Amino acid sequence: MSKNRRNHNPKFKSKVALEAIKGEMTAGEISQKYEVHPTQITKWKKEVLENVTGIFEGKITTSQNR
Repeated sequence: MSKNRRNHNPKFKSKVALEAIKGEMTAGEISQKYEVHPTQITKWKKEVLENVTGIFEGKITTSQNR
């Protein structure tokens, strides 16, 4: 029997990643809270941190510069 893969929307991913960035909880604790594997949380956190400068470089559209 195969498991269906879950697809998380960008809003959910950013919420989880920002919680991981805050550092108030471990990835393990966050994974239990949101039912997501800790490795996935680490990946999303890394992706946010690598791309955050794009907001200030104008590469990412924000609500203020639309």
